[in-house]
Amino acid sequence: MKTYRVWVPEINKAELSEFDFDEKINNPNEVILKNLFSHVSAGTELACLAGLESFFPIPNVPGYTAVAEIVEKGSNVPFSVGDVVYTYGPHAAYFKIDITDRWHGVCVKVPEGLEHDVAAFTHMAGIAMTAIRVSGIELGDKVAVTGLGAIGILAGQLARLQGAMVFGTDPEKFRRNLALQCGIDAVIDPAATHPADEIRRITGGEGVSTLIEASGNSSALESMLDAVALNGEIILLGSPRNPYQTNLTETLRHFHLLPWNHTLKGALEFTFPTQPIPFVKHSIERNAQIIMNLMKEEKLNIEPIYTHRLSPSLAAMAYEGLRNRKDEFVGVVFDWSQL
Repeated sequence: MKTYRVWVPEINKAELSEFDFDEKINNPNEVILKNLFSHVSAGTELACLAGLESFFPIPNVPGYTAVAEIVEKGSNVPFSVGDVVYTYGPHAAYFKIDITDRWHGVCVKVPEGLEHDVAAFTHMAGIAMTAIRVSGIELGDKVAVTGLGAIGILAGQLARLQGAMVFGTDPEKFRRNLALQCGIDAVIDPAATHPADEIRRITGGEGVSTLIEASGNSSALESMLDAVALNGEIILLGSPRNPYQTNLTETLRHFHLLPWNHTLKGALEFTFPTQPIPFVKHSIERNAQIIMNLMKEEKLNIEPIYTHRLSPSLAAMAYEGLRNRKDEFVGVVFDWSQL
């Protein structure tokens, strides 16, 4: 059948495009879904549109987060037609997934009582949760988060749910205010003061036990190294993409010498298995279930970072806003009922 998708025909260009969708179930693990809401990732998707990701050849269909209704399924799919599920679906009105696929097979039923457009933020929160899962954050700890986009703010909220006091840094006043609305304890403008010095001042010289770098900005990480206390951990949540020149020796001293002895940890979401498996506590799907329940119970605050609900026909505006208007665009959801 003829239907619609967001299409990237060339670098940094996005448009709504008609395409032929194959309605046939090809294997018993496959499910056909009608998109309700898809979330736009400000980090990975902008990098894809810019041609910076090898896994995204252009032309291509962007998007990797959707809340959708099951319209047809294979015999091995443990859901019912009509169920609404959270998936790793693209920005397309209809799409298919194989629920056993390691990279694209996430499929978790949305709990009753959770608004479907809010559930579309589950992937961003799942990425943020990876930082918490690999960390040693405990009750009473102090945590800093660099980069207060959706993922950084969500990581800060999750750290607070662990019992930590959380400080956030971001050059955008708009995003710092959103972080405060979401419960972050204090925010710092890195353009107005040296952020590491300010963290030390706020904490009475103690520093933080965990630094979560959520911006993907290598210089932001480097500027905060001295904010991390002895034996503290630095978690790389944002994906570094842009070249950055520095004195690496000075940076490495923080991981080898006193009074630092820091530990560097990666926090890519695929650190954990996609589907639950025996003898492994955490999985991407388990994290998603926990996150959606936290949102349903209003323990995870999405409202301040949910800035735009748009028709997919406005994809070009959405990407331009996320790229160039960071004081307006943070959390963008495509509403497929608006087509």
